[in-house]
Amino acid sequence: MVEYRIDRHTGVATYVQIVQQTKQAIRLGLLRPGDQLPTAREVVEATAINPNTVLKAYRELEREGLVEARRGLGTFVRRTLGSAPAKSPLRAELEAWAGRARDAGLDRDDVAALFTAVLEKHFQAEQGEQS
Repeated sequence: MVEYRIDRHTGVATYVQIVQQTKQAIRLGLLRPGDQLPTAREVVEATAINPNTVLKAYRELEREGLVEARRGLGTFVRRTLGSAPAKSPLRAELEAWAGRARDAGLDRDDVAALFTAVLEKHFQAEQGEQS
């Protein structure tokens, strides 16, 4: 089961953080079709956020077709995203790289900016092909 971590300092809406973290867990295979998401009450107890915020996030995920609400049972994952398993050899390489970046004195924002720039470079042509 996914445990949401809410960062109130990012400027990212709380419900968006829940949507993003759920998608990441699905993409990494930590959540699979049929898995149940935490109930709104469980998320509220763990994060001290408004229940309506959780429900808004779950509705957004449902609108995107990633989850489905089953009355009286909960919210369940409907489909997967991507193919980046949590135990991929690429993940181990990325973790080693992130450790080296931290050891070199880069902070989280520096690493994120560098990684995003590299992603843009390598996936820019692919996005142009899809347009």
